[in-house]
Amino acid sequence: MDKLVIHGGVPLRGAIPVSGAKNAALPLMCAALLSDSTLTLSNVPELADIRTMKKLLGQHGVRITNPAPGVYALDAAAVDNFTAPYELVRTMRASVLVLGPLLSRFGAAKVSLPGGCAIGTRPIDLHLKALAAMGAVIELKDGYVHAACSGRLKGAEITFDKVSVGATENAVMAATLAEGKTTLHNAAREPEVQDLCQALKAMGASVHGIGTSTLVVEGVKRLGGAWHTVIADRIEAGTYAAAAAATGGEVELIGARADLMQAVIAAFIRAGVEVKETPRGLSVRNTCKRLRSVDVTTEVYPGFPTDMQAQAMAMMAIAEGVSRISETIFENRYMHVPELSRMGAGITMDGGEAVIHGVAELKPAEVMATDLRASVGLVIAALAARGETTLHRVYHLDRGYERLEEKLSACGARIERVPGTAGAEDRLEEAA
Repeated sequence: MDKLVIHGGVPLRGAIPVSGAKNAALPLMCAALLSDSTLTLSNVPELADIRTMKKLLGQHGVRITNPAPGVYALDAAAVDNFTAPYELVRTMRASVLVLGPLLSRFGAAKVSLPGGCAIGTRPIDLHLKALAAMGAVIELKDGYVHAACSGRLKGAEITFDKVSVGATENAVMAATLAEGKTTLHNAAREPEVQDLCQALKAMGASVHGIGTSTLVVEGVKRLGGAWHTVIADRIEAGTYAAAAAATGGEVELIGARADLMQAVIAAFIRAGVEVKETPRGLSVRNTCKRLRSVDVTTEVYPGFPTDMQAQAMAMMAIAEGVSRISETIFENRYMHVPELSRMGAGITMDGGEAVIHGVAELKPAEVMATDLRASVGLVIAALAARGETTLHRVYHLDRGYERLEEKLSACGARIERVPGTAGAEDRLEEAA
């Protein structure tokens, strides 16, 4: 299994191009199932999760071509398989997003219960309740969701018990081809959901209320093709901003959008980080000798994103004073705490809250990644620590960060990937 060897203590300086958002690209790829015309997506990141989605859609019968770097043309005219198998779905939770499109266009879908990062229980009951409200007959059997409907799905009034990005995306896609009007109350407002809705509109869907918690979809009989550019990855931008801040550096994030990152930017400014808009994106600079402590609570958008929690914790580990981070989205997203503690971080747990007593400096160590964002949080800590840190199980990073070593190295980081020879047990774990 590959590992990263990082020689930290070097301030990051330079420019980093921000890739397209993985969490926007994945549902957009699934949206291709709604039409027999070609959906072309540009600014698609080259990631392990994107490759998994290509395999999944390919086995459904979607023809996918790659006419230029970052551009994918998806043609779902010849879809003939409505089953999303366990061996593909188990590695990536976003795979469940084929459920709504398959059901809405073809009237049937069989989708394995999903997997992904082990960061807590993430049931899909909200997805299933929404589809059932539109007339789907759903059965859970042998680890699969079996869904069917007679004729078209029917428009419905749907109120989500809690905000769910995935359930909102599945429901809005299903509603585009349903008969009548569907109203989604307490819908997710995330930029990635907005990006999906804009693409659906370009394909001919009638979607109103984009960016609000109430989405209204007037079903149409057919969607066409479109060309859509995936939005910049706000989490990747925030991650590199945190790395610059933690190392005392200054970077320009090419393509980053301040309007998508207001809660993150506000927290960084409180910590003593200067964030300014530039003609090309955002400039991020550490303006103080030592970062200041801040308190952060993860919330649904437009609040502070849970996907930035680990990165913020790595920053706060070397900030002056005591910081508190409350995780309200996922109950098991503190698995990086023991690894940061191995590097000398002063972190204690108080119920569901992490209390971080900032230390003057972190120490290099051998650490192990547990999930995607925990992995990159440890990368940030390693970049800040003077000396050599080895990060194991970096396959998590490949799911969400495009050319991470290349981008960091271009800004002066001393980071190297060391290929590993995985045994049978490691290969099994990596596949899972």
